Amino acid sequence: MSEPLVFLNGQLIPASQASLKIYDAGVVLGATVTEMTRTFRHQPFRLEDHVARLFRSLKYVRLDIGMTPEQLVAASRELLANNTKLIAADDELGLIHFVTAGEYGSYVAVPGTPVRTGPTICMHTFPLPFALWAERVQSGAHVVTPSIRHVPPQCYDPKMKYRSRMHYFLADQEARLADPQALALLLDLDGNVTETSGANFLIVENGTIVSPTLRNTLPGISRATVIELAAKLGIPFVERDIQVHSVMNADEAFLSSTPYGLCPVTKINGVAIGDDRPGVVYRRLMSAWNELVGMDIAAQFTSRIDG
Repeated sequence: MSEPLVFLNGQLIPASQASLKIYDAGVVLGATVTEMTRTFRHQPFRLEDHVARLFRSLKYVRLDIGMTPEQLVAASRELLANNTKLIAADDELGLIHFVTAGEYGSYVAVPGTPVRTGPTICMHTFPLPFALWAERVQSGAHVVTPSIRHVPPQCYDPKMKYRSRMHYFLADQEARLADPQALALLLDLDGNVTETSGANFLIVENGTIVSPTLRNTLPGISRATVIELAAKLGIPFVERDIQVHSVMNADEAFLSSTPYGLCPVTKINGVAIGDDRPGVVYRRLMSAWNELVGMDIAAQFTSRIDG
């Protein structure tokens, strides 16, 4: 069986041959911007939107990859076209883009070693691990607010999607002390709800979807899809600061993220949200999302629970 390909610095190479130098800035400094796109029925969902956000991040960190967004989209589609041939018809791929600041010359162990001064550009794919999220998609996630706080926007703008995520790692580690299956929901320095390590967080109050403001959260592509679907369904959507008190007293809550689109949240800090089940607004949005992509997204995940 053929192995998947990886796009690395302009070349498509077998995954087994793809590697970064130990002195790449992505390793040394965590200086990496990134995106993730997923496929539905083997076709990428909102790929152009993800690439556009990547280029906004690249501009913010002053990296020039020597490609246009259109060229990167074309290369992405070529990579997906090859790698989807290697998976089953009912499997899907996650597509990762990441760009580092290049190789960090002062960490080279052997004098005279050539150093790549331009950015390191990589795209790779992986089969989506449906089983990892199946129980949460079916019954709801438990979020826990740890002592670790989100990086404030005075440090760097949260509209950039990046991989310098030690605070997320520490927060998830702490949340799992309360519940091994819990996800960390980070608060900002003022105690306002922000996001999890991989998703936007939203609540429902009296039929209105309420989102934290974008002052300290990533404007997710899936979140944008929620806004669009809510408008079509006539569901109001507002942004404002949210505290834990509001979440505990919400009618329902859910996450939006690339791998699963939407995932219900039924508990926060061990306390049930609403009636401790996926809510009406969540189900309406999920039904509309299914129609948008032409398949039952939740069924992709829950079908893996028993194997």
